[in-house]
Amino acid sequence: MISISCAGVSPVLSSGILDDVDVLSDVVTAMRIGKPHSARVSHRAPFGRRFPAAGAAGFHIVLQGTCWLFPPTGTPIALRPGDIAFLPRGCAHGLADSENGPLVDSQISLRTIQPEKPPTPAPHPASDIVMLCGAYLLDRTRAHPMLENLPGVIHIPAPTTRHTMLGTVIDLLDGELHRDRPGSDAMLRALLDALLLHILRVWFDEQADDRTAGWAVALHDPAVTVALRAIHSEPGHGWTVAELANQAGLSRATFARRFTTLIGQPPVTYLTWWRMTLAARHLRDDNTPLATVARQVGYTSEFAFAHAFKHEFGCAPGQFRRNSRTAALGAHDPEPSVIEHEPAPPNAGQH
Repeated sequence: MISISCAGVSPVLSSGILDDVDVLSDVVTAMRIGKPHSARVSHRAPFGRRFPAAGAAGFHIVLQGTCWLFPPTGTPIALRPGDIAFLPRGCAHGLADSENGPLVDSQISLRTIQPEKPPTPAPHPASDIVMLCGAYLLDRTRAHPMLENLPGVIHIPAPTTRHTMLGTVIDLLDGELHRDRPGSDAMLRALLDALLLHILRVWFDEQADDRTAGWAVALHDPAVTVALRAIHSEPGHGWTVAELANQAGLSRATFARRFTTLIGQPPVTYLTWWRMTLAARHLRDDNTPLATVARQVGYTSEFAFAHAFKHEFGCAPGQFRRNSRTAALGAHDPEPSVIEHEPAPPNAGQH
């Protein structure tokens, strides 16, 4: 469990056409596989719930009252009005009004929680505790290291959220969940996306001041950030370490050493990983032809792309697409438009 006491703002330098590329947004977009869920939840003391693992990133935000969150390991965490408990991997956890109260297994996880209907004006006893709870469906089969390396529970106390953009997003989200108004579905999606990005910003800003390596530091390192933006801006470009070092304004050796230290992978290894991640997203989510996917991620040879993809995922691209569609459709057969033959070995090699 990690607690954050304050959030600094550290600007990230960039230049030229790379200014419009946002690595954090790019990563979250690539990992998202479904619609986020949220609800306004009320509890009356005494209460104690034990929530199962959600298989999704989840959150609890206290609006009123106090309660305790029980992580899988470690000491319970006191939550007060304005506090956020973010669970990046949706770990099993407990929630209760008392540190010593009993916990009852809940049949609902943060992944299955749905927006509640706005309250009716009928009289009812006042709630002791009011919370915003929800979850983000992210692809856990290929989690980006930026998100995978987050701790199991991130606690952001109220002083960090009050009178900030994060606090404003919470207020707006509460208002949307509290009233049924036209456009609320689109508004909730936008606010939940903003909430997730603000939580991650707070975490990475705080950790950048306390660490010497990792993604929190990398996102605040001008040279590494420029290289990351180059990779994310043009993943199909044939980037070399020398080209990326030139973008970063460092010597080849210095750049390679700094990138590997902060990211945990050499530059070309990360480039390949990101290319395959983007390719998998296309194969899973749309009907882009294999040859087009191959070109988009830097392969002029469809066969070379299929070989690299199989090395990464254990199956050929066409089979991956069929498996993904079959899983999504349940017992239904995949549509004929997505059934493709694997490329035959060409005479020429990879680009």
